[in-house]
Amino acid sequence: MPSTIVHLAFAGLIAAALLGEAFDRKSVLIVMVVVAFPDLDSFIDLFAPYGHRVVFHNVWIPLLAGFIVFLDVYVREESYILNRWGEWGYRVAWVSIFCYLVAHVLLDMADGSVNLFWPVHDQFYTLSGEIELSNQHGIVQTFIEWGNGNGTPTPEARGSTEEVDITTGVAPGDAPEPDEDPERTFPVIGATWELILFLTGTFITAMRFHMDYDLENGESNGE
Repeated sequence: MPSTIVHLAFAGLIAAALLGEAFDRKSVLIVMVVVAFPDLDSFIDLFAPYGHRVVFHNVWIPLLAGFIVFLDVYVREESYILNRWGEWGYRVAWVSIFCYLVAHVLLDMADGSVNLFWPVHDQFYTLSGEIELSNQHGIVQTFIEWGNGNGTPTPEARGSTEEVDITTGVAPGDAPEPDEDPERTFPVIGATWELILFLTGTFITAMRFHMDYDLENGESNGE
């Protein structure tokens, strides 16, 4: 599963691309905090039968946040976000929500499983497969299953919270012996693609800060 630093690097890459003129230390910090937030559900495992990749790793949180922002900006006569923070705040809000969904929830789903629709529907899903172009079958994809019994396309199901147990360094599971302290492993980089994503996202975010700094200094010096 991708570690928190991999999620942050991916979010930094997205922020550098989408924040535009709103890109600054404060906006990037907000995006990073939002993207790191879902992993806090690891601590819920300490006192509940479910937790990691369940409580904060579902689709409802970003959808609800996006709906609230939409109502505030496009439905209300006066937008609280625009009045308080202007275009900067609006841009940071929707980029943060997008990063929550894509840079964290869907990234975890692509490299493992998440309880995507909890608590409405208790089922872990994983998004794995491939897309091929065949001269006999045309475009073939295996990401979404169509033959699931009710005709509804869904990702691959893995089981409910009673059937799937995702261990973490915070809640590593039962020890082999009652008196033993179980090994606590906290993932950092778990695969080559994660290393590439981490290095690329970190480099591009840093370069965006560097280019904006040079641009600001150039303008202040009249260049």
